[in-house]
Amino acid sequence: MTENPALDAARLHCRSLQEALDGFRRHGLPRIADWGGRLATVLAGGGRLLAAGNGGSAAQAQHLTAELVGRYRRERRAYSALALHAETSSVTAIGNDYGFDHVYARQVDAHGRPGDVLMLLSTSGRSSNLIAAAVAARRAGLQVWALTGPGPNPLMEAADEALCVTAASSATVQETHLVAVHLLCECFDAAVSAPPAPAVAAVPGRLT
Repeated sequence: MTENPALDAARLHCRSLQEALDGFRRHGLPRIADWGGRLATVLAGGGRLLAAGNGGSAAQAQHLTAELVGRYRRERRAYSALALHAETSSVTAIGNDYGFDHVYARQVDAHGRPGDVLMLLSTSGRSSNLIAAAVAARRAGLQVWALTGPGPNPLMEAADEALCVTAASSATVQETHLVAVHLLCECFDAAVSAPPAPAVAAVPGRLT
């Protein structure tokens, strides 16, 4: 420790972030790689990604959709992805008429189609509007993936699959989520740019 409390706090924050990233590297990378490949299959096949969060997690959700509609690193075609919180007139109308718990579920009902993906981001894993969106999405046949803080938590239970980040503060969870978002885009791009597997020629007289 030093005589500079601000510097001590900054060092502690960086140490906590490093610990969270170490855990993510050990336990989260396979899931992110899997999600990236599966998301490539969905979007390249004409499906859509819906994403949502609250506060800073809303910004993370919009960051993800922007990378897919625009581009991450390499030039490629645009893919369909919507950040639900960015539909401000819909959010405020639904919140006013139905309550804030329904601002995402109502949009999932409107925009989601079977086979689409709903990505939900929450540092707590306890946001009732995200849980309601997960329930609506699964009912409609969407795949629901959640990026959350420490598990177990209600959003993890409501989703089909979840990646839970263990960290002491919401800020550190959110910073790790940003790394996860970037790596998801990295894995997505790798999958959509991979050459198709060669066709296997049928052998006469053999069932294929």
